[in-house]
Amino acid sequence: MFDWFEKLVDPFETTELDVPPKGFWAFCWYYTKPVWPILACVSLFGTLVALAEVYIFTFLGDLVTWLEKSDPATFLDENWGMLAFMLVILLVLRPALEVVWQLFFHQGLMGSYPMSIRWRVHRYMLRQSVSFYQNDFAGRIATKLMQTALGVREVVSRIADIMVYVAVYFTAAVIVVANANFWLSLPFMVWVAAYLVTIRFFVPKLRDVSKKQADARSLMTGHVVDAYTNITTVKLFSHADREEAYARNSMRGFLLTVFQQMRLVTGLNIVLVFINMLLLTAIGGLAIFLWKSGTVTIGDVTIAVAFVLRLQGMSHWILWELAGLFENIGTVQDGITTISRDREVQDVPDARSLVVKKGEIRFENIRFHYGKAAGVIDDLSLTIQSGEKIGLIGRSGAGKSTLVNLLLRFYDLEGGKILIDDQEVAGVLQDDIRANVGVVTQDTSLLHRSIFENVAYGKPDATREEVRMALQKAHASEFVGDLVDMEGRKALDAHVGERGVKLSGGQRQRIAIARVLLKDAPILALDEATSALDSEVELAIQESLFDLMKGKTVIAIAHRLSTIAAMDRLIVMDKGRILEEGSHHELLERNGLYAQLWQHQSGGFLAPVQAA
Repeated sequence: MFDWFEKLVDPFETTELDVPPKGFWAFCWYYTKPVWPILACVSLFGTLVALAEVYIFTFLGDLVTWLEKSDPATFLDENWGMLAFMLVILLVLRPALEVVWQLFFHQGLMGSYPMSIRWRVHRYMLRQSVSFYQNDFAGRIATKLMQTALGVREVVSRIADIMVYVAVYFTAAVIVVANANFWLSLPFMVWVAAYLVTIRFFVPKLRDVSKKQADARSLMTGHVVDAYTNITTVKLFSHADREEAYARNSMRGFLLTVFQQMRLVTGLNIVLVFINMLLLTAIGGLAIFLWKSGTVTIGDVTIAVAFVLRLQGMSHWILWELAGLFENIGTVQDGITTISRDREVQDVPDARSLVVKKGEIRFENIRFHYGKAAGVIDDLSLTIQSGEKIGLIGRSGAGKSTLVNLLLRFYDLEGGKILIDDQEVAGVLQDDIRANVGVVTQDTSLLHRSIFENVAYGKPDATREEVRMALQKAHASEFVGDLVDMEGRKALDAHVGERGVKLSGGQRQRIAIARVLLKDAPILALDEATSALDSEVELAIQESLFDLMKGKTVIAIAHRLSTIAAMDRLIVMDKGRILEEGSHHELLERNGLYAQLWQHQSGGFLAPVQAA
């Protein structure tokens, strides 16, 4: 039975990856559509439960009246039918309604609903632009995802269930009491008015504080995660004290929002107790007065007092639910600012698949300034022939890595165009571009998964033997064979820690090279691919890289010029422009910037490696 209700929603259903709406209610509905039939059932059965409870209280009032007027000797004979009917309601109908409501709410909704939201948001976040992650904390983004998923569930489920239940219960209760005696219903109406005024005053303030609190919580989490992620840097500079101060500031900011919230909560509870006591006093005094005048029966008084006592308990619960509702509204509003951002780089509506047969790359008058007025790359043109291997050289900030990032379409050009085999990069699918370009970067980070999973990332259907061969070519077999993680997993199955922290820089680099070797893409981009390796290992790796380069178009970036001196052509860049190009010997003869850089390195650390 539980299993059937738990499978009413598939939280991992594949849906469109549209930009989530920026409006609050549109955002909530966007993520609620998959579960709206279950929400409708929850509301329906919540309504039936409320009506059943009101009817039970009404019956209790009638029962008091019957007992007052009936002869004990004939009471059961005269009322057995109604008593039997009430037993069915109490022992069968009311429990049955509760069972169905619980199953829809807890099994059908509470788990799958937020998980569906997390899944859809995560899918969208994975396709966000690189700049999105460069401008925020990863921990903060993850926190927003988790908080917002729960926030949407709480907002929508409270409205669909609790608000419906409360509205039906209050309305039915007032109708029942008014039907018994109109004057007895007046204190209820006044109480409802006072209750609504209380809500109107306190709840928006709680909402605003909660929005600040959600943002402060995300910032606090981001600061803490940032320190943990860069714990090696913290240790190297002995800055635990500085990180404490950094986190303390965000924790203090979060605590201030908690204090603001608790002040409102204290005031809210005081006001609530006061109006509840006024209601009880008013109903008690009015009931005595009406009973003395013979206007109401003891049963009518019983109904009114029962509802007062019930509302006393419900009022705190309702107000807390409302406070929770607006707290979650604040959380969702805060999450929308992060989640509902347009992707800066998007596939055009009619994007085509990229077909790479030759691997020719053309940069035609490209311009890119990271959104600034000038700088980085200006009017650069470059053609890389099919199978040609070029080296990009220049001082830091010359635009070398930016050129590779633009080829991968991590950013959109501000002018000009890039073509691969005469297909403009801006008009093809981003995933196709990156599937056809193998990249090894200077800053290699690995997934906190096994060695096998990290290497097979380059070819998801790779066998263990293929992974072993790639590791062997990357000269990583020796250290991989000796790896053991904290849970006793060994070699290919050993996990490498967050960002590969359990491996040295050189080891991470060799794993990254093995991953690209296995990917075997027609275009290869090496951005300081051997920077973390010692000279002996670099020489061995270069032999494997030159094997990998055969038949491929290659763009290699290296500050250590000896590692790329044997390329077919060297491109010297400065301030986003091409200053020189030619072979190693041609550029030395020109005695330009390349010759100066070469002299500064005294010929480099290694003798130039000849391409195989």
